[in-house]
Amino acid sequence: MSELVDLRTSGRTAVITLRRPAKRNALTIELCDLIRDAATGAVADGARSLVVTGEGTSFCAGADLDAVYGDTFREALYGMLQTLTTLPVPVVAAVNGPAIGAGTQIAIACDVRVAAPTAAFAIPTAGNALAVDPWTIRRFSLLAGNGAARAALLGLEKIGADRAHALGLADRLGDLDDALAWAAQMAELAPLTLAYSKQVLNTVFEPELDAATAAELGKSFDACWASEDFAEARAARREKRKPVFRGL
Repeated sequence: MSELVDLRTSGRTAVITLRRPAKRNALTIELCDLIRDAATGAVADGARSLVVTGEGTSFCAGADLDAVYGDTFREALYGMLQTLTTLPVPVVAAVNGPAIGAGTQIAIACDVRVAAPTAAFAIPTAGNALAVDPWTIRRFSLLAGNGAARAALLGLEKIGADRAHALGLADRLGDLDDALAWAAQMAELAPLTLAYSKQVLNTVFEPELDAATAAELGKSFDACWASEDFAEARAARREKRKPVFRGL
């Protein structure tokens, strides 16, 4: 499909592989769009389950901070995440290595996660003055538990494969073959029932926020991305130094 994304089929299962190993599969606008298009295209072509994984030693190292440019990237990222979440077929994340920031977002956008021994989950936005949307925080908390979510978001704690499995963030421990076997099993199940179950789980446990709350949280979210601290984080990255945040 592209040098950045590989799309293959195995029976009724489509396998989407992120292919930027030199950058640890870090996301750009183009890569987000390619993942979204691969997923929707696979389902349109008849795939009954999907597996998402990364090439090399990382699942996804998050956003490519050299290519994060405001609204355009965010629209591409969250459009892709929403696509994975709302597909009518089961989506399995084969987390073959670290899933950091947006990598964790991809993993939790999938329905279930199979974690290799080298897998790790983290959302280190407080270290670079970025922010993830309320959906991400809520879904992460639902899967990992509120305490683990607070430790990850406020204390930058990284969650390894074994602990992720114990918490419920990872549903199974295993490699890509294990993920493929589980996805193949799902592909033989009743499609309408699977789609209905996903719809109920998403609607009941992750309902839309009321307009006032959504507006208030959206304003705070946007403020993080427009802050002087975000600019400071980018400058510190270029200058290879520790950022100094001022809350501005």
